[in-house]
Amino acid sequence: MTAERGEPGAALVPAQVKGIVLTARRVDAYHAITVIAPGVAARFRPGQFVAVAVGGPETSMLLRRAFSIHEVRPDHGGTVEFVFAVAGPGTRWLSELRTRDTLDVAGPLGRPFPLPRDPVNALLVGGGYGSAPLFALAGKLRGRGCSVDFLLGAASGDKVFGALTARRTGRSATITTVDGSLGVRGIVTDMLGQVIHEARTDVIYACGPMAMLRQVTALARRYDIPVQVAVEEAMACGIGVCMTCVLPVVGSDGITRMVRSCVDGPVFRGEQVRWDEVGTIPFDAFGAPGWEPKLKRDAAAARDSVKKAGHGGT
Repeated sequence: MTAERGEPGAALVPAQVKGIVLTARRVDAYHAITVIAPGVAARFRPGQFVAVAVGGPETSMLLRRAFSIHEVRPDHGGTVEFVFAVAGPGTRWLSELRTRDTLDVAGPLGRPFPLPRDPVNALLVGGGYGSAPLFALAGKLRGRGCSVDFLLGAASGDKVFGALTARRTGRSATITTVDGSLGVRGIVTDMLGQVIHEARTDVIYACGPMAMLRQVTALARRYDIPVQVAVEEAMACGIGVCMTCVLPVVGSDGITRMVRSCVDGPVFRGEQVRWDEVGTIPFDAFGAPGWEPKLKRDAAAARDSVKKAGHGGT
C-alpha cells in the first residue's frame, strides 16, 4: 500500500484561540467538550491533537493538556471536539466547564494519519477513548473509496468510546470488553487475527494504550500488514520544546533516534517503534553515551577481527 501523509495543507501553522465552549457533556465514562475554534478546525487532519490550557488565568497548572481531536464541524465558523477521562486536577477542571465558558486551545498539532492513495480494506483499532480520533479518519477513508472495519475495546462497556457510531458507519464493528459487559469478553488483540481474516485487511490504524499498540503491531507484522499507530505519550508542551514525550523510533536509515511524539508523531509506523524500550534510551540510539555511527562500529569490528587473525585468534 502506498500512502501519503495527510493532505495538502497538513503542515499549516497551528492556531491558538480562546474559544467559547459550545457543549460540555458526559459520554458514559468520559467527557466531551466542543469549543468554537475556526482556526483549529480549518487546519485539522485526522490524527492531530489540541493542547488545552487548564485551570483558568490564575492557575498554578502551567502545562497544557493534550487531547486527540475527535471531530470538527463547520458550525459557528468551525468547532472542535475532544474527549477525555478525569485523571487529575487539570482534567477535573475541564470536566467542570459549562456552555459559554472560555477555553484556550492550540492546534491542530502533530503529524496526521497517512491516507492510502488507492482504495483499501482498512481496520481501525481503538482502546478506551483512544478510539476518538479514528472516526474522523474513517470519514476520510470512506471518501477515498476504502472499506472501514472497526475493532474497539476497553475494560467495560461504559469505557468503549464510539461503539454505536462504529456499528452504524463501519462495514463491520467488533467490540471487546475485559468484563464481558459489551461485545466479546477479552481484549482487542484476542479478536484481531479473526477480524483480519474476515475483513481481508490491507492496513491497520490504531490508537489507544501503549501496551495495546505494541500487541497490535506485533500481530500485524505476523500477517505482513502495515500498521499506523497514534501513540499516547504524556506531553507537557505539545510543540517539541520540553522533550518529555520522546520515544525510540528506527528511521529509514536504520538508525534509532529519540523522537518527539508531539511533533514527529503522534502517528508512527508501528514496526519502527522500539516498543520494548519505550521509556528508556537504547544504548544504540543516536546521541546515547558511547554511540557511534554503524559504519564506524563496523570498521572497528573489522580491525579487531584482523588483529585477532594476526595473532592466531588469541
